[in-house]
Amino acid sequence: MTVMRRLLPLSLGLLPLVACAPAPAQSQSQSQTASQAGVAAPADPGFRAAFAPEGVAWVSGGRACVARVPSYRVTCPNLPPAVDVGWNGGDAWAALPGLGAVITLDRAAQTVQVGRVVALSNTRAYREDGSAVTYAGAAARGVIGAPSAAITGGGGQDYVLLGGKLLRVEGGAVLENGAGPYLRAGPTGAKSADVPGVDTDFGSYRLVGGELQRLDAAGSVVGRLPHGPGRVGLVGGDVVTVSPQDQVRVFGLDLRERGRD
Repeated sequence: MTVMRRLLPLSLGLLPLVACAPAPAQSQSQSQTASQAGVAAPADPGFRAAFAPEGVAWVSGGRACVARVPSYRVTCPNLPPAVDVGWNGGDAWAALPGLGAVITLDRAAQTVQVGRVVALSNTRAYREDGSAVTYAGAAARGVIGAPSAAITGGGGQDYVLLGGKLLRVEGGAVLENGAGPYLRAGPTGAKSADVPGVDTDFGSYRLVGGELQRLDAAGSVVGRLPHGPGRVGLVGGDVVTVSPQDQVRVFGLDLRERGRD
């Protein structure tokens, strides 16, 4: 369904919510154990970000925004409070649980009725009960319970943080117990972490201790610069960061800051 964003509240009030049954319970297999047990909780559950070759989208304090390559001009449409963002089909989407919908943040206006969503990946939206739906509105495999975060990792598989564990959605395998509060996508999957970051074939980048750091494949810090709290990810060949105050910064892989077109 497509509507003008400015007519969204009225239009949604006239539409029924889509309901799908929860997916089967996940497996109890455990292939990796973290050092500490406990329930993971995001350091700032009101601030999330998603990165894709097209740009970066984020939600901070309920306001969803997007910045696309190459200009990275920030666009924050006037919408009801959002809880998460994701990329699908080249579009940046925001989850609006109060309206039971996901909606595009720019380009052609699209709205899909999905129910009360708590987390988005790049393939699906996860509801409060863990059931899931695609961006086309079709039922998809989910989990049992509300995930605190979701991500699509390398290979196109979905991973979620749920009850202090990292789960692979397909098959329900528990990959980590005592998982950290952040999800990191990597070339072959995803993992949890204690700080925001992104993994690549040649190393990783992370935000920690007031710095943006570059690490080599062995985990040694090989570059750093001052940087406040935020999220970091890859957008094509750019290392991109975004802050809760909607500041977007763009760096090369060597951490040299780039000007924006």
